[in-house]
Amino acid sequence: MSSQLRWKFIFIVGVLLFCVYGVIGVPDFPTSVRTLKDNLINRIKLGLDLKGGSHLVLQVQVEEAIGQRCDEAVDELTKQVREKNLLSATGEINRVDDTHILVRNLNPETSGTFRDIVSNQFTDWSMAPAAGETNGYLLTMKPSVISDLRTDTMNQALETITRRINALGLAEPTIAFTGRGNDEILVQLPGEGDPTRAKSVIQAGGQLELQLLADDQTYPSEAAALAAHNGVLPVGTMVVPGRSENSTAADQSDVYYILDRAPIVTGQDLRGATPQPSTNYPGQYEVDFELSTAAAARFGPFTESNIGHKMAIVLDHKVYTAPVINGRIDDRGEIEGNFSEDSAKDLALVLRAGALPASIKYLEERTVGPSLGADSIREGVRASIGSIIVVMIFLVIYYRLSGVNAVVALFLNLVILVAFMAYAGAVLTLPGIAGVILTIGMGVDSNVLVFERIREELRAGKANAPAVDIGFDRAFLTIIDTHVTTLVSCAFLFLFGTGPVRGFAVTLVIGLIANLFTSIYVSRAIFDLHLSRMERQAELSI
Repeated sequence: MSSQLRWKFIFIVGVLLFCVYGVIGVPDFPTSVRTLKDNLINRIKLGLDLKGGSHLVLQVQVEEAIGQRCDEAVDELTKQVREKNLLSATGEINRVDDTHILVRNLNPETSGTFRDIVSNQFTDWSMAPAAGETNGYLLTMKPSVISDLRTDTMNQALETITRRINALGLAEPTIAFTGRGNDEILVQLPGEGDPTRAKSVIQAGGQLELQLLADDQTYPSEAAALAAHNGVLPVGTMVVPGRSENSTAADQSDVYYILDRAPIVTGQDLRGATPQPSTNYPGQYEVDFELSTAAAARFGPFTESNIGHKMAIVLDHKVYTAPVINGRIDDRGEIEGNFSEDSAKDLALVLRAGALPASIKYLEERTVGPSLGADSIREGVRASIGSIIVVMIFLVIYYRLSGVNAVVALFLNLVILVAFMAYAGAVLTLPGIAGVILTIGMGVDSNVLVFERIREELRAGKANAPAVDIGFDRAFLTIIDTHVTTLVSCAFLFLFGTGPVRGFAVTLVIGLIANLFTSIYVSRAIFDLHLSRMERQAELSI
């Protein structure tokens, strides 16, 4: 054996050992079939269709985010117009729908100032005279802004849901756009037979705001709060429901607070949130939060100047607690609210993950049992083994000793495929098993191309070694061509497909790359070894 050929086989054996380690790890000694099987199961991750679990399709209510942007514009425009006294006595600014704002009865002499404000500061809106209105204007959100807002809302929702699901510690979840609707998200949770907790964490709003109480009193209803102020709330305030400070676990009836509209701190200012046993209420939990440096710089002076006043901790537009500010608070605080350990953990998780940009609606919910997945695995393995056996028999009968060469290359191809799926953490799905079977077919096809080219050269009178050289060289470009076109197809499947389709694409890509190595490099090395040991005039078994 030549030095070059020796190094080829050392490299092949090294690849084989690396792959075997990737599939089964280092088995215990003395090992057993059970140990090897357990190692294999732990390293190969199964998808929803094989392991069982939960399948959810969510619809993000994108129109809510658009409406919220419209509300923000109405509030800011109203503030600026009133500060500059641009409206007449009967003037008003109202939201017509999610994308339109109607301004009525401007002072005729201030119309130019109003137009300047809109054109300079409200660039997301186009402005036109309102039909049927005197000194009125209709503001319309620009289509490009609506499109960008839809895209941003969906991307933020996907990112937030991904962070929340990952924080739950569920194994190999799939979170992706469904591809069938612009506002739908697919969530698959392999191994999670009861998705109740995941659903509650996904759907939680998670919007935290710290707001000063404008009135230390609480009221039994919103009407009572308005009546206490002669039907008109103080400027810059709003009524928010919440739980009474004196409520018990059995009595969770709402009361109403009057808060400053502008929050001092929001969830975007959070740097962390962790559940802790409550220091004031034994047996209960609280959520400690930490603020960013910029928020702490605002929060410290604010709390120092409002010592003795109440500050509301508002979650999802509901007051959880309204403690008295007893001293300066810079970058840390806590949320108390009769939390259990699990509810405190879930609240901390939601706060860390951030708020959803809009609410969600469940369009589809399915639970897949593990028995169906076990049947799929069993039948898939049978199909794979059956196809391999039939292919091996065909190769050995038709190509004789060279067929054994192809069988060895095919076996190594499968080992490499499974090993790299284990190393990459790829999830094996039912379409992925189909990808494995298709890889077997692609591997056989490559060997057939090479062997037929060698046969043609032998029929043309070439000697064994030149026939093998020319056969591999001429088949190489054809094999590359077929593999590249398939890889391009897989790329599109991965980019535009969802979980199982992506699993098929990933499996097939790994199999194709492994097939190039085995059908060209390994098979060629085996031929070279055989030629180096046979007599010059002996007939090549092919």
